[in-house]
Parts: sequence; C-alpha cells; structure tokens
Amino acid sequence: MKVTIRQIESFLAVANEGSFSAAARRLGSAQPALSQAVRDLELELGVRLFDRTTRRVELTTAGREFMGASGKVLEDLDHAVQNARDLADRKRGRIRIAAPPLLAAVVLPQAIAEFQAQHPGIRLELVDVGTEQIVESVLNGQAECGLGTFPPGETGIERTVLMRDNLMLFCAYDSPFTGKSTVEWADLDGQPLITLTRDSGIRLLVEVGFETVRLPLKPAFEVSLVTTALALVEAGLGVAVLPTYALASAQHHKVTGKILTNPSIAREVVLIHASGRSVAPATAAFASVVRRMAQRLTPREQS
Repeated sequence: MKVTIRQIESFLAVANEGSFSAAARRLGSAQPALSQAVRDLELELGVRLFDRTTRRVELTTAGREFMGASGKVLEDLDHAVQNARDLADRKRGRIRIAAPPLLAAVVLPQAIAEFQAQHPGIRLELVDVGTEQIVESVLNGQAECGLGTFPPGETGIERTVLMRDNLMLFCAYDSPFTGKSTVEWADLDGQPLITLTRDSGIRLLVEVGFETVRLPLKPAFEVSLVTTALALVEAGLGVAVLPTYALASAQHHKVTGKILTNPSIAREVVLIHASGRSVAPATAAFASVVRRMAQRLTPREQS
C-alpha cells in the first residue's frame, strides 16, 4: 500500500472544510495539488471518498468510514512524534541502573535525587546486585546502564570512566597510622589485616600490593562486605585496604582512611552500556550527574 501522510492530510482537510479550495487554504497548498492528492488516495483505495458537485463536496459512505480510521492514524502519529521529541528533550522516559550495593549506597542516591529534580518526567530505577549480574542485566537489556568496576576483558559492553578509585588504608582512631597523611604498603608488615574474600576484585588488588612489596598476605579476617570490614576495623581488630568510595561508609564508623603509596594501586569506576546500542539522551545526561557525584568521593590528595 502506497498511501501517504500527505494524501491523508489532504483528505481530512477537505472532509472537515467541505471544500477543496478551503482545504487548500488551510494547508497552504495549491488546490490542483491537493485535488490530485485526494484522487491518488481514491485510486489507491479503489473507492470514491467524496461526491463532488458544483456547489458542495460530501463524504461517501466509504469516506465517512475512512475519515474516522485515518483521523486516528494521524492522531497516533502525532503522539508518537511528540513522545520521541520528549525522549530527545529528556522530558519523559525510564532509566534502570544496576550497581553493586556499596556504590549504589554512596554514589547513586544523591545523583538520582539531583537528576529527578531536573527531569521529573523521567523515572529512575535502581537495582543493587553483584558485578556479574550487572553485566548480565546490561547485556540482556534489563538495565540501560551499569555502575561499577569490571574486568578489562569483559566483552559486549562500552565504558565511560567516572573516576579513578585508589586503594586506601582504613584504620581505627587509635591506630599508629592515624597521624599520617599517607601510608606505604611496606608499612603494613606485621599489621593484622582485614580483607574481603577472594571472589572480590578488591582482594585481588590487595594481593598485588602485598606481592609488590614482597610481604606475605595472612588475613586476620576475611569478609564479604565492605561495611563488615569497617566495623571490624572500628573494633580495633585490624586494618583494611578498601576502595576510596568506602570513605562515605567510614563516616558512620570511628575509622579514618589513608592514601596508600609505593605502589599506588587504582582501578576505574565506570558506567557501562551494551555495545552496539545507542545511548538515550536521558541516560547520557544521568551519566554526567553520576560522574560528578563519584568524583566528589576522590580525596584531594589524589587529584
């Protein structure tokens, strides 16, 4: 079928005005062109839509039926165009973001609040899950984007770097490290160490740090959650090497964070989306807000 929008608009204008000349004036079109558009439509449909006399133009039975259906088509098209424009202008839409629990807690709440204040028509959904589930959610389309740190070989995703996250030493207020602004990895020799379990990417980086300065890694405690590690540090049971963004949770514990040097070990906190899929304007705008919030977590000494 080769019915065009122009033909439908011409037909509806004539039907509403009851006159080809009036319809042409309404559309800002030459009358011969409008008449031809209606004739072409009738030819395509195989039925007359108007009974024409020297005095008036009247809809046929087929014309009246086509008028209702075609009017709905144009109305739906107008809605579709407006919806697309609203998405482009970030007036409506939905963003679902997947993130690990700690990053979800310390970065995203304020980012979501700020973004929704700017774009109240966009609905934001947060899913706090593990790293593997984040990638899976992004790849299968369940989430528009994901926040976190991901192995460099991860395929099927594209990354936007938000911040570089240096490992830091967390210690209790009465620790011998409290008065220092920085701590070297070699200074951890003999210290009771609280680490995350071996399935954590952070734990792997801690092992790299100890291997670099040729110290044996013998954890006093191995836990799954950063918040648990901070609680053990607060209780004076040891020190912990954790990511920079743990500083936000550390505010709720009597612990302090120190930058680790020699070597400085960092990883990138990134926002990911599936490769080959375009990023909606709203998602791109939200990424900018998340980047700003994430960078606030970086101590000035690291900048």
